Amino acid sequence: MPVKSDNWIVEKSRTAEMIRPFEPGQVKTIEWPDGKTERALSFGTSSYGYDMRLGTQFRRLRPAAGRVIDPKNHDEALFEPFETDRPFELGPHGLVLAQTMEYFKIPRDILTICFGKSTYARCGVLVNVTPFEPEWEGFATIAISNLTGSPVRLYPREGIAQLIFLQADEVCAVSYADKAGKYQAQKGITAAKV
Repeated sequence: MPVKSDNWIVEKSRTAEMIRPFEPGQVKTIEWPDGKTERALSFGTSSYGYDMRLGTQFRRLRPAAGRVIDPKNHDEALFEPFETDRPFELGPHGLVLAQTMEYFKIPRDILTICFGKSTYARCGVLVNVTPFEPEWEGFATIAISNLTGSPVRLYPREGIAQLIFLQADEVCAVSYADKAGKYQAQKGITAAKV
């Protein structure tokens, strides 16, 4: 399974809308609505991947002493939804679900693997995103955990994780779209489903 290059990522995003909105280069500054520009956690196309951005919609896990979180019986009341495009703090040992800014349409012969950005990892932040399967599409739901005993600041509209695109030796018999996957074409933060 060869890793796809920046040239391929740019071509697929321009011709097949694989990533929307798409940034063909590596962006290291961000301009805020008030016109102020500052350094950013990089996002956009890299040599062999794409640094996706943290969106502006979130669901923060509420502390629930004595309550069990069950992936087979998800309780929406455990999560507090909020929206912001400004930096915010995730509390010690906190968890937040987030949505990417980008919408993805994965080709049938491609599988992606995602890695959290090292800048966040060095601050004790763990970013988890499962692979994007062939023909999956949607905004990705990201789980972000603060592994430290101190608050950590997160930056919406800036880089959060890097996607690597792997091309299969042959096209799969059944894609995520074919099996009507439960997270297909998700438009918002999607809770656990079984």
